[in-house]
Amino acid sequence: MQIKVNGEVKKINPSPTPPTLANVLKLLGHNPLLVVVEFNGVILNPRKWNDQEVKDEDTLEIVTIVGGGS
Repeated sequence: MQIKVNGEVKKINPSPTPPTLANVLKLLGHNPLLVVVEFNGVILNPRKWNDQEVKDEDTLEIVTIVGGGS
């Protein structure tokens, strides 16, 4: 399967097929508690990640939340 992640084409072999967004995030090494995901141009609520199927040629923009401050 080929998807675009943050502007970069990535080939992945997910399991199960078709994978959910939650599965793909784990496969890519992201902590689901620390990211915001735009899926094909729409920011998805994390509650929908287990139901959202990812298909060949889908586009993800993944932003990592970073804590900190002074």
